[in-house]
Amino acid sequence: MNINKLLLIPLLIIASGCSPQKPEPLQSKQAASGDWTLPYGEWSFSFVTPSELPAEVLHARVIDTDGYLYTFNTLDQTAQAPDSIDKWAPTVYGPSVIFNKVKKPPQYIVFCWESYIDKQTYETSAVFGPETWLRMKTPADHTWDGDAVWYDNLLFGLSPGGKVDVWFPDVAGRPSLPVKPLKMWTLAGNEMTLCKDYVVPGGTFNFIQSTQDFIKGKTYPYGNWD
Repeated sequence: MNINKLLLIPLLIIASGCSPQKPEPLQSKQAASGDWTLPYGEWSFSFVTPSELPAEVLHARVIDTDGYLYTFNTLDQTAQAPDSIDKWAPTVYGPSVIFNKVKKPPQYIVFCWESYIDKQTYETSAVFGPETWLRMKTPADHTWDGDAVWYDNLLFGLSPGGKVDVWFPDVAGRPSLPVKPLKMWTLAGNEMTLCKDYVVPGGTFNFIQSTQDFIKGKTYPYGNWD
């Protein structure tokens, strides 16, 4: 695995702006060595938070296995997981997706998000490789109402303290499949690069009484999200 080359992507994605393009350095050898066309045409990504601990994703960029850069200034709303109270539930679902769609599997994603409970903007980056791409191309070993089940949605869980988990949601109440990126990291404050431009002074969330009631008497960061 040529991880060093893949880890150059964060620098390239910031320098390349918002125009879709395909410079050779944005496609790894692993991505170039196979056909990663998806049987269902497009995959999606979405975001979810624990119950009563909302966050909002402000901006996202994806580099797919063809090396194309996708820029998302309009994103689908981040959902809340009602069964995830003080830790993530085994089964996690995201919202319906309209905007967050890409044709080929992801080599790299970076997104800027603001945690209401932390009063903090974060920059999370993740690098993916063939293990994830193959899972996205391969149907599940079960069906749903006789139809093939595809792992066509990457769901990112955003929790207090800037912690991020990733899953493939399944169907019919089956546990979500954990996804392990080759590398994933989250920055905040002056460490951020791309997301410095997406900090909203004072935050974007209004007072939410249900959240205030939920955190009353609890110790930060309100749960075990490891």
